[in-house]
Amino acid sequence: MKTFVPALCLAVLLAGCTQTPPRPAATVSPEARAQLAPGGALRVAVLTSNPIIGSRDAKSGELAGTTVMLGRALAERAGVPAKMIEYTAVNKLVEDATAGAWDVTVVAIDPARRSVLDFSPAHLSADGFLTVLVPPGSAARTMADVDRPGMRIAAVRGAATAMILERTLKQARVASAENENAAFALMKEGKAEGYAQNRFMLRARAETLPGARILDDSFAGLRLAFALPKGRPEAVRFVNAFVEEAKASGTVQRAIDAAGIGADVRVAPAG
Repeated sequence: MKTFVPALCLAVLLAGCTQTPPRPAATVSPEARAQLAPGGALRVAVLTSNPIIGSRDAKSGELAGTTVMLGRALAERAGVPAKMIEYTAVNKLVEDATAGAWDVTVVAIDPARRSVLDFSPAHLSADGFLTVLVPPGSAARTMADVDRPGMRIAAVRGAATAMILERTLKQARVASAENENAAFALMKEGKAEGYAQNRFMLRARAETLPGARILDDSFAGLRLAFALPKGRPEAVRFVNAFVEEAKASGTVQRAIDAAGIGADVRVAPAG
């Protein structure tokens, strides 16, 4: 006796054997793509003065680091090519947000920047990461030792270090410089009693100045996030979804590992 399988049942069986590709967590609408990359390519501003954010490979000359890796992943998810644009000074990078020079970047979250930037949730974080390097011969051990009348702490104008210090210092003042080399030089030449940055960068600077020391404590932690110029709400929503997916999937951790900064920063918590 022959057994016949109705066409409908057969279709159901076949459907059960067919794998349906999972839907990506971050899906891009035409509006979001147009806002994210209005020129057709995603222009990623990469700050190379801070190795936690980006760098230039000494051998190949190519831009590298966490922002480059994640920027390329973001562009791939949006279905557009990526174009990396190097910045060596954060103040110039932020100023260019209103000039249409780039589409997305990574900088520290700070309320002073919210007038020109919209931030996604942080994807990199570090507790007690921002502190001060003091010169040879300094007796300072803590922030309290350098926060005294007449003392100056060098920091880059417009950098998170400078903005946070300006809000938190009680007696010392910030000595502003246009870039990291200039800020370090202020301390090295005796024009400031300390130089503020993250511990990763300060360790490298200390190696070039025997006797210089990093303070035992800090004045702030660090939260780094993707930022977009104001006025791109659909693009921000898409980047937000991408960031949360990248944190959960291990993409951010792989970028940290590839950049060799895992001893200093971690993947930021969800949300």
